[in-house]
Amino acid sequence: MLGRFAPMIYGPTVLFAVGEGAVLPLLPVLAARLGADIAVAGLVASALVVGQLVGNLPAGWAVARIGERLSMAIALGIAMLGVAGALVAPNIGVLMASVLLIGLCAAVFGLARHSFMTTRVPLAYRARALSLLGGTFRLGMFVGPFIAAALLAIFGTEDATLWFFGICLIGTALLVLLGPDPEARLAAEEARGDEMDDSGAHATEPGGVERTDIEPEDTGEAVTGAIPTSERIGVLRTMWHNRGVLVRLGLAAASLSSVRSARQLVLPLWGLSIGLDASTIALVVGISGAIDFALFYVSGQIMDRFGRLWAVLPSMVLMGGGFLALSVTHDLDDASMWFAAFAMVLSVGNGLSSGILLTLGADVAPKSNPAPFLGSWRTLTDAGGAVTPLLVSGVTAVWSIGGAVALIGVIGVVGAAAFARYVPRFVPRVR
Repeated sequence: MLGRFAPMIYGPTVLFAVGEGAVLPLLPVLAARLGADIAVAGLVASALVVGQLVGNLPAGWAVARIGERLSMAIALGIAMLGVAGALVAPNIGVLMASVLLIGLCAAVFGLARHSFMTTRVPLAYRARALSLLGGTFRLGMFVGPFIAAALLAIFGTEDATLWFFGICLIGTALLVLLGPDPEARLAAEEARGDEMDDSGAHATEPGGVERTDIEPEDTGEAVTGAIPTSERIGVLRTMWHNRGVLVRLGLAAASLSSVRSARQLVLPLWGLSIGLDASTIALVVGISGAIDFALFYVSGQIMDRFGRLWAVLPSMVLMGGGFLALSVTHDLDDASMWFAAFAMVLSVGNGLSSGILLTLGADVAPKSNPAPFLGSWRTLTDAGGAVTPLLVSGVTAVWSIGGAVALIGVIGVVGAAAFARYVPRFVPRVR
């Protein structure tokens, strides 16, 4: 199934992620162009994450009610309005609203593919398939900034990245609307298979004579008794029915999202605080990002072959321990060397966790109607990532950046313990 439909499963995600990755680094610049100070520019950039967080529950409702393809098509149309609004924004308010719209649509887009893979991919291959899906997002975040740099060099204006994102959205919409729909194709094939099974239901004797004695007699009476149906329940009821796994394993997943988000924020801030110049910080962050991206499929292999804990526990221990160790190196003579070393440790830990949140969500989601549950799951994980920048900023302001980094390390260690406790309890064994 993945081989036949790979362009339709992964292609739209790659296009969307590359366009988003090109725009994301320049959102503060676009805000500053309209007169925003550093604080307001950061708020504009965070609107994308807020949009994704707010959009997860409506995305779960939409995908469950109107299907994945139509949900993605509508989201792409709204995202184009967001890009157009950012291009012509006369003030900060319009720019922020446009970025928020793009974030809402990113939530719909990500959840639609997550729901499809949860329903269709067998358990034995699930982690690898979802690690590839997670890798497409990482590819966009890795390649997008380089494309943005090239566009700035050629055209000399930040608007070029918005035009590029718009072109990516148009290409994605054409692929989604005009390409074969994997969900519809697979449903049709299953229906044909059921018809073939029904047509061959008459058993025969060894001599080839059809047996009629095993056929049920039609008495003409009304059928009494329940006919099994698959009940589709809403987002809120799904959250209540699955509150146990969401409170326990979901909060552990939120801790992983928190540590990941802290890595993206802390590394540039730490480099700045120890006196490194921008080019050195960019080089270290770029190399660590390359290591992170290179490991995305390794994570899926580990999860499918040995189990989910073999990926998530080393990841959390490496990142939690790395942050704790980094927090005591700020005033050392070789602080820049330790910064580079622990940046690589954190990137290895993050790379080993590629696809784990998608995979765990798929593992514990209801099989008949996963979209509402996945909306709740993704809301929890995105909330962990969204709260972390505020946490780091607040602790740094009242204490120090070393204290903030140490706190993130503690969150990583506690999260590792939670995964060790709850993954065996809620997640089915791979073998």
